[in-house]
Amino acid sequence: MATASEPSLTLVSDRRRLAGGDLVAVAAAAARAGVDLIQVREKDLPDGALARLVRAVVQAVAGTRTRVLVNGRPDVAALAGAYGVQLPEDGLPVADVRRAFPGLIVGASRHSLEGARRAEAEGAGFVLLGPVFATPGKEQPLGLSVLAEAARALRVPVHAIGGVSAETAGPIRAAGARGLAAIRPFLEADVVRAVHALRAGAAAGDGRPPSA
Repeated sequence: MATASEPSLTLVSDRRRLAGGDLVAVAAAAARAGVDLIQVREKDLPDGALARLVRAVVQAVAGTRTRVLVNGRPDVAALAGAYGVQLPEDGLPVADVRRAFPGLIVGASRHSLEGARRAEAEGAGFVLLGPVFATPGKEQPLGLSVLAEAARALRVPVHAIGGVSAETAGPIRAAGARGLAAIRPFLEADVVRAVHALRAGAAAGDGRPPSA
C-alpha cells in the first residue's frame, strides 16, 4: 500500500469504457505502475460472471502491492479472494457486513459529512467521500471544504472521489485526503502515465517535489 507520505491510489473500474474492454490487462498494468487499490465496479454483471472477473483481476495483481475491492458484493469478494468490499451508501449496512465477513476490509462510499461519520461509527475501515468536484451524471459536488472537514473529523482514512485528476490531486491532498480514487484518468491515458501524473499532483499538495 501507499506509504504514510503519499496517498493511496484507487482505480475504479468501468470495463465498458475501456478500449477493448480488457479490465484484467488494465489491472495488471495498473498494479505494475503502483496503484494501491482496484475497485471492481461492474454492477451489470450477473453473479457468476462478476465472480470470474474479480478472480481474474485478483490473479492479475498477485505478487504486487495492489489489492482488489468489489463494489457492493461482499459475498463475491470473499468467494474470489479479494481484499475487501466497497459499500455504496444505499447498499448493505457496514456493521452487518463486518460481522458476516470479518476477513474483508470494508470501505464505505458516502456523499456527506454526516454519512461519513455514520460509516465510521458503524466500523468502516475507510470512507470514500464524494463527489468532491463536478462529475458528469453525479450529484452536486461537495467541495474541498467538506472534504477537509471530514478529514479532520474522522479517525479512519478519508479517500476522495469525483473530479480527481492530476490537476485536482494537489488541492485534494492538501485538504487532508489519504487517498485518491478515479475512473477517467485511467481511461483517458496510459495507466503508467496516469499513476505518475496523479502522484506528482498529490505531491504538490503535500508541498513535496514530485518523485522521479
